[in-house]
Amino acid sequence: MNAAPSEGALARVSWSVLAEPGDSVAGELVGRLGAAEALVLVERAMHTGPDELVERLGGGVSFADGPDRVRVEVERGLDRWRPRLQGTGVEAGTATAVAAGAAVGARLVVPGERGWPIALDDLGPHAPFVLWSRSELDDPVGSAGCVAALAVVGCRANTVAGAEAAAEITSIAADVGIEIVSGGAYGIDAVAHRVAVAAGTPTTAVLAGGVDQFYPAGNTDLLRNVLGRGRVLSESPPGTRPTRWRFLSRNRLIAALSGATVVVEAAARSGALNTAHHALHLGRPVFAVPGAFTSAASVGCHRLIADGNAQIVVGPSDPVTALLADTSVPGDATGPSPESGTVVLATGADPHVQRALDALDRRPLPVEEIARRSGLSVDDAMDALALAQLEGLAVPLADGWCRR
Repeated sequence: MNAAPSEGALARVSWSVLAEPGDSVAGELVGRLGAAEALVLVERAMHTGPDELVERLGGGVSFADGPDRVRVEVERGLDRWRPRLQGTGVEAGTATAVAAGAAVGARLVVPGERGWPIALDDLGPHAPFVLWSRSELDDPVGSAGCVAALAVVGCRANTVAGAEAAAEITSIAADVGIEIVSGGAYGIDAVAHRVAVAAGTPTTAVLAGGVDQFYPAGNTDLLRNVLGRGRVLSESPPGTRPTRWRFLSRNRLIAALSGATVVVEAAARSGALNTAHHALHLGRPVFAVPGAFTSAASVGCHRLIADGNAQIVVGPSDPVTALLADTSVPGDATGPSPESGTVVLATGADPHVQRALDALDRRPLPVEEIARRSGLSVDDAMDALALAQLEGLAVPLADGWCRR
């Protein structure tokens, strides 16, 4: 763990406790006002209303196209954050996160400091407030002189052919000093990290939960090996459990950290497609490996190619050749700006419903607790639970809500 966090860094940790990843209203407030001042104003607005926040934000924000909409979205933001601001939730959560990070030797990295990946700044107001980094190296990427970074992603239930393709692409990238970025999951992610470690090239695993609890548990040994060749990163505070919502949101970091993304295998609704769509929104090139048309693991790749959203990988060196030929760096990538639209989160289900379902437990929970866990307002949590009930996914009981 680095030295005791500054006041500004602690304020950013507080924001990571308060708001869910990718919250553009929170991102605009922190970006325009600074983390500490924005936090004070939000706490004040809980009692006095949103007027001061709306005035201080001004115009030209990414999440609204006019003064009236700015006010509406700020009010919604306050409703989302209220359940976590009540009592000493954020203050205690900040202290717990810092202590948990220190316990596993994690380094807290904030924008502008050594170790902050400037490519993440392309996410604009959707960029993470902080990063928690674990590594056995002093400078896990910079000291190795990596020429670029390549995201290698795919489905968890990969085929043998998919594993071979991922291994070949990763090996060729490692040979020319390209960093490998992936999500630390089973399947294609694990193959990419394993080959990178064996080849001695830096690799970054981006987690959906805290860096103090490796997930999935079956990849604990692999992630420990990653620490010796690169780093494990997360924007979520230590102690945070991974949920489907956070996996989807985490994918924007994988895309942003990389100069290009390769989807090796992806089913029709694979999370790897979500990573590819984030890369497209950032103007990063996307590649997809074709497979047998009878293979369910290749449906997503074929759709990316057919829709013109990905370049076909004819040979394993194609992504590396294209990445090295591109003289731009991730921070200079052209294409749609993240400020011009919302972050891609899911390919199907309503994201509020997904967040509410992620928050449910085996025991009944009151709506207020579900709102606090999910980062939704109480009203939005109630609406999401009602939709989940209609879909047969949740059931109201006398003591609260449960999964069906």
